[in-house]
Amino acid sequence: MLQYDPLSPFDEEINRRDVPALKTHPMVVGLHGENLFAAGVADMDFKAPPAVLEAMQKRLDHGVFGYEAMPAGLLRALVRWLQQQHNWEVAKDHILTSPNILTALAMAASLFTDEGDAVIVQPPVFFDFFDVLNENHREIVQNPLIFDQGLYRMDFEDLENKASRPKTKMIYLCNPHNPVGRVWGEQELRTLGDICKRHGVLVVSDEMHGDLVFSGHKYTPFASLGPKYAANCITCISPAKTFNIASCCASFTLIADEDMRKAFQVENSRLSVNKNNPFANVAMQAAYSSGAPWLEAVIAYLENNVELVRAALRNIPGVELVEPEGTYLLWINFNGLGLGLDELYTFLRKEAQWSVTRGHSFGKEGQGFARVNIACTRAKLETALGNLELAAGRLHS
Repeated sequence: MLQYDPLSPFDEEINRRDVPALKTHPMVVGLHGENLFAAGVADMDFKAPPAVLEAMQKRLDHGVFGYEAMPAGLLRALVRWLQQQHNWEVAKDHILTSPNILTALAMAASLFTDEGDAVIVQPPVFFDFFDVLNENHREIVQNPLIFDQGLYRMDFEDLENKASRPKTKMIYLCNPHNPVGRVWGEQELRTLGDICKRHGVLVVSDEMHGDLVFSGHKYTPFASLGPKYAANCITCISPAKTFNIASCCASFTLIADEDMRKAFQVENSRLSVNKNNPFANVAMQAAYSSGAPWLEAVIAYLENNVELVRAALRNIPGVELVEPEGTYLLWINFNGLGLGLDELYTFLRKEAQWSVTRGHSFGKEGQGFARVNIACTRAKLETALGNLELAAGRLHS
């Protein structure tokens, strides 16, 4: 049963500038950006679940912070969470830890492809995919999503063609998809999985946003489709987005194939990225053990915020919401304003007072779009939308 009013406690305004939060830092919002709607960095403006705060306080009160092992209950809590929330049965010994998902993505590319091999991405997609592959000297092969009547879908004919190339060894899947907000359906994932299996392409699935799914949609972990899919998959998950603990948690790499898992274990040891942080450990265990009611309330609050955006954009000609199925990151189409790229983002910053992630950061397919984080108070979002409506009115006057 829901234990939180959907409009409380998430209405509390918390000054992110009291700590060096990236979301409000000059390196993100720029100089003189203190009055902007800070919607560019993907974290929430909400306090972590009470159970997480209590667990971290208890660990702090212990007062001794020497070396320690991973608590026995953490992986048990994760396995139980995946089964209860997503009907996904995962063996505990298939789970490895990593400092973060980007580390796991880089390790997967390094271990299972060679320099010059090709890795498929599906733009517009999380920009760090490009950075990881470029820095590891892998060729990036793009399988752009198709934007059709306001909905994004995969181009399977193009995927088949590019997966069949001898140099193509891997695909980075984003499930649910950042930034377009698609929660891929089971059949879509099976089709992708069958194509990749047929051509020997390893699926590395970033499922960071899997817990943040809206009513009427269902997150399907790629590896949960069945043994043949799990055997050709590395799944990367983390509670960072789910419980807003990005700065004090780790990530998990789930690998069913024994040989790939052993290779990851060896690489973890070689790079010394298998160490434990006591605060991350207790935060994650508390989140997975007791965070479900809080998450349910967060999703309800986010759905209210989506409706607020949906209603506001009906009054702003030239600006369209791409309907989200999950995540708290909205993909908004500003192409109807008729502005060039530089003009658009100058307009958003100077006139609307918005700091967003520029759409073309996710690939050329994102030109004229922006990714907007709505995991903030309703009052803050209402002010931001009002500023946008006024700015658009001046633009058309």
